[in-house]
Order: sequence, then structure tokens, then C-alpha cells
Amino acid sequence: MADSTWTLGILGGSGLYDIEGLQNAEWIEIDTPWGSPSDAILFAELDGIKLRFLPRHGRGHKHSPSSLNYRANIDALKRAGCTDLLSLSAVGSLQEQYAPGDFVLVDQFIDRTFAREKSFFGEGMVAHVSVADPICERLSQLAGDAAMKAGAKVHQGGTYLAMEGPQFSTRAESKMYRSWGCDVIGMTNMPEAKLAREAEMPYATIAMITDFDCWHPDHGNVDVAAVIATLMKNADTAKGTVREIIKILAATPRTVSPQGIETNLDVALITSPDARDPKTLAKLDAILGRVLSS
Repeated sequence: MADSTWTLGILGGSGLYDIEGLQNAEWIEIDTPWGSPSDAILFAELDGIKLRFLPRHGRGHKHSPSSLNYRANIDALKRAGCTDLLSLSAVGSLQEQYAPGDFVLVDQFIDRTFAREKSFFGEGMVAHVSVADPICERLSQLAGDAAMKAGAKVHQGGTYLAMEGPQFSTRAESKMYRSWGCDVIGMTNMPEAKLAREAEMPYATIAMITDFDCWHPDHGNVDVAAVIATLMKNADTAKGTVREIIKILAATPRTVSPQGIETNLDVALITSPDARDPKTLAKLDAILGRVLSS
């Protein structure tokens, strides 16, 4: 069993990092074999919990969802010592009961992205990791408790449709995704969640609803101004959620996740040791370090 303390990685917008009381805050550049992450990582502490903030789109929102280097982001957070990852993401609602301003604790994904590198593994080192249940149930529950304490209206469970973007959906697409039973739609959580599982880091998503996508007959089409307006309204609640989950973690000694996420690579590697490419293994030093050293 690893250390019983938490090091929480947080992926989200720049406003999340403006939290009173952060100690020993320092932006640190981290190099990865997969290229550059979206930005430097803010190392900090609060209430005895180590925090690692990564602006998913970079400070100033300079990276689009399709141009993000997801592998570099997750690798950098792994190198930064994160034990768990919490994503706070803007999404559109695909169901009437999920209104702008609500928070949804996603537990499933449908991945419709196609222009992104989705795995650390491939030629020279093959692995097949199960993502049947892609969200860490424990971390998601703690995040939901924190969001409610921060005053959010929280929905437990939901399916996130990950689309490519950067354009929003057509009306026909939006209606189709609704018919599939999807609850929210966004552009960033895939392959982020899959890569977190490959990196053996428990991952949870708080999906913050900004709009009704374009399916709703009583609401206008999605536009950036409306999305930003709702995001600004949610900003204090999102920061409050981060403060509350830190309080919860400070009072909760960390143990291995009930789903065994921290050791899932033990049953995922398929390439025999004598056939593994040394150059590929060198790139996987952070992701596979635990397995290769055991």
C-alpha cells in the first residue's frame, strides 16, 4: 500500500486556483516524453493536503479541446506525485432535469472523439486496461459531498458524451445523443479518463452544466457568451467545492481505492518481457514505474 496521504490533482479552469490560504504555491514546469502539457503545474498545499493544479486549456484558455496533449497532461500529473485526479468541466445538458448551474457527478462515458492520442501503450508495449467503470466511485462520492456542502445542486451519476469539437453539436446530433440516454455533453474528459486509468490514478468528474446544448425547443442555440456567463456564476461554487473536498480529504486517511485502480496494470500488460521495446519502456517510466520495479 502506498502513502496514506492524498496528493490531489485538479484539472479545470484558471479560476479554480485562486483559492485563499494556499501555502507554498509554486508554478513548476514538468517535461514529459509525450511533449508539453497544457501549462506548468501549480504545486501548493491547503489544510495539510498536497494539491497539483493543471489548467487544462492553459492559462488564458489557449488550447482547444482537440489540440490538448492529453497524454502529456496525465503523465505530468503522475510525475507531480498525484494519487488522485479531480476534473471540473463545463458541459451541456442533454436532459430536461439537468439545468444550467447544476453539477453532475458523471459515472460513465461514451467516447465519440477521433482526433486524439488515446493511450500510452502501443507498438513495442501493448496493454489493455479495463475502463468498464471509468470513474473512481469513492472519489466521486467525496466530490459530490463537497459540492453539496458548497451549495451546488448535485446529481449523482450520469453519462457524459465526449465529442470532438471545437464546434458545438448539430441539432440532429444533439437529439441522437439524447436518444442514446446520454445526460451531458462535453469535449475534454476523453481520453483524459482513459489515460488516468492507464496511469493508475483514480479519477472523478464534476460536470458543471452551462447550457441545454441545442436540442431544447425553449432555449437558444449554444454560444460562448452564454457558456461563459454561467461559468462565471458557477465559479464561486466550484472553488467552494475544491475547498470542501480538501477538508474532507484532510479528515480521511487515504487507502487503496475499492476498485483497485492503483494496481490495474498488473492484469493489463500483454507484451512478453523479451519483446518489449526499450525506447517505448523509457517513455513509460512514470506510467509503468511501479510495475517495472516490482
